[in-house]
Amino acid sequence: MSHILVINSGSSSLKYSLYDMTSETEIGHGLIERIGGAKGQVSHSTLVSADATGHAVEQTVKSDRPIADHAEAFGVMLEQFDAHGPSLETHAPVGVGHRVVHGGARFFAPTLVDERVEHEIGELAVLAPLHNPANLAGIIAARAIFDTVPHVTVFDTAFHQTLPPAAYTYAIDAQLASEHRVRRYGFHGTSHQHVSAAAAEFLGRDIADLRQIVFHLGNGASVTAIDGGRSVDTSMGLTPLEGLVMGTRSGDLDPAALLHLARTAGYTIDDLDVLLNTRSGLKGLTGHADMRDILQGLETGDETAQLAFDVYVHRLRAYLGAYLVQLGGVDVIAFTAGVGENAVRVRAEALATLGFLGVEVDPERNASSERGTRRISSDASTVEVLVVPTDEELEIARQTYSLV
Repeated sequence: MSHILVINSGSSSLKYSLYDMTSETEIGHGLIERIGGAKGQVSHSTLVSADATGHAVEQTVKSDRPIADHAEAFGVMLEQFDAHGPSLETHAPVGVGHRVVHGGARFFAPTLVDERVEHEIGELAVLAPLHNPANLAGIIAARAIFDTVPHVTVFDTAFHQTLPPAAYTYAIDAQLASEHRVRRYGFHGTSHQHVSAAAAEFLGRDIADLRQIVFHLGNGASVTAIDGGRSVDTSMGLTPLEGLVMGTRSGDLDPAALLHLARTAGYTIDDLDVLLNTRSGLKGLTGHADMRDILQGLETGDETAQLAFDVYVHRLRAYLGAYLVQLGGVDVIAFTAGVGENAVRVRAEALATLGFLGVEVDPERNASSERGTRRISSDASTVEVLVVPTDEELEIARQTYSLV
């Protein structure tokens, strides 16, 4: 048997995927939302045998029902597999892989779960209070159900454990930083690792020979400089708040602005937390968190949308320039996630000033609706520019399978 179940447990959601690792094919997945609410939402999809075109046929069922907690959500997941397939009796997982957002400096590789690991994930919740407790709840519930197979944690921060001290150290009181674990950790590591490996495979190149800059642009956004397959710099920091402009998060900001708001506007710590995480970024600038709304505003001449777009692109270019210097040049620039894979104008504008380095985006390739990994740079470009769909669930499945 070679099946792996991947779990991504959120504060009020449970996302799951079942993979056949002999072919690295997803054969079923589902999403349970509004856990703890009166009207939970369940969506389960079975990916049955390929049709005549070679594509999987997806059969999806949806339902509403109250779901009290994550333990009950796992029961619902089992019911969905029993009722709609694939059967977990004939496709029993040999391991369960779990996404965990924050591994601090302790976890740098996929890790077998035991009581000690559970305890340390809980301890690290102070660094990711919105994520780690939910991730841990999923682990505990899953281990109670799948109690005869190994469980593996794959951490968003792990890929960035190769950052050099100069990149992860903040210039504050060293003793205070050490005592409270204040440093750059970086996030979206599973995505950056998957995309950089997929880019090398697409190009037929050894990843050890490539300098890459990967933009993961979704509602959350980050960029990573990758040298020979190793993360050497990344935009997110102690938390996923630092760096690029995001859907609702501010990204980089003068820390004194927060002191100013506390002193002059009476903002509390909690007020600032809400401001920076839910009322900033594109939403703060325009009232809309979705890049599609911003791009639509550009078409109608909306000045607010234009400013937000310009701020967004300005930040992309700033990090791109910094990482070009850190790497001493670049061989591959890759875009991934919702905005990165779909926003033609974002990609074009982010690279528009790199002509002096010989970077050239082909307008037709960039505008193509083709899916999958593809080249959008011209044949004359000195740098390969790619769009690479991310697949964090598959990456977790791979890392879990390799360990178990």
